[in-house]
Amino acid sequence: MRSGMAAIAGLALIAACADGGAKKAERTATASALTPGSGRQLEQQYEQVVKTVLPSVVQINTDSGLGSGIVYDTKGDIVTNDHVVAGAQKLQVTSASGKKPLTATLVGEFAANDLAVVRVKDASLKPATFGDSGSLAVGQIVLAMGNPLGLSGSVTNGIVSALGRTVSSNHEGAFPGATIADAVQTSAPINPGNSGGALVTLNNEVVGIPTLTVSDPQIGGAAAGIGFAIPSNTVKSIADQLIASGRVKQSGRAALGVKVRTVVDLQGNVSGVGVVSVTRGGPAEKAGIAPNDVILSVNGTRTPTTTALSEALAALKPGQQVKIEIQHPDGSKATVTVTLGQLPG
Repeated sequence: MRSGMAAIAGLALIAACADGGAKKAERTATASALTPGSGRQLEQQYEQVVKTVLPSVVQINTDSGLGSGIVYDTKGDIVTNDHVVAGAQKLQVTSASGKKPLTATLVGEFAANDLAVVRVKDASLKPATFGDSGSLAVGQIVLAMGNPLGLSGSVTNGIVSALGRTVSSNHEGAFPGATIADAVQTSAPINPGNSGGALVTLNNEVVGIPTLTVSDPQIGGAAAGIGFAIPSNTVKSIADQLIASGRVKQSGRAALGVKVRTVVDLQGNVSGVGVVSVTRGGPAEKAGIAPNDVILSVNGTRTPTTTALSEALAALKPGQQVKIEIQHPDGSKATVTVTLGQLPG
């Protein structure tokens, strides 16, 4: 699996290729079972989750690496990370049972959310059950299932460490990089090969796709217990569209309608995001933003890099009005109001 990196909070992110009341009642039942002396009960829950969900987690091999995937439906559709399959000329899927690899084809991909769907024909694969990531709670126990380092059918455990994170990965090979909003942070160990696998609750539901881990530059490797997963609600929305038409028509992601690059000053310091071009009739052009302008901030949040701009936009919605500070080529500055568009698929 290839691994991309992106700066965030002084660390780096590595691609790890990879009914409300009823939900609360289920979590209450789970919590009540975890009383002192109930270690065997917890073990049995783990065993049942693994027995139920692991058959739906597959290994995906490409001509450049490997990752994981989750069986999405009975038609042979499998959801995974785009960085696992981007640019691949050959795709093979191996089920958790370890039977003969199956040839797969790409159904569609949406790099902005690091998601893709591949399909195998004439295969008897068991779909996983995808839960509501919006009902997750910090402290909830989760299991990560996938093929880390090629060790197929591996399972690790941890908790939901935080919710609502915005994280980014860098360009690598044919994959242009992604910014993921509302990411689920987990302490379940995630390693290369886990990408595209399953983050699962003790209710046997997939609530995320493990995608990134943090690299600590001080130790020169992955920081233990800090990983991120794409929330299942995002996965379901994007996967359903890719399966229906091969593309995403309703991304739910805000867009300015610009192509940009990071700008540095004469001293080599990063100073802002330069506008290379604007979409004709798009939000930026309508607001008066033009090529060679530099975007300095969005709603008061500084945007010194393209990654910072992507993360600022990821927290916003199409149709929302925002204040954008720009600097013109002559050095003068202005603040314009932009009605955000929708990121196209």
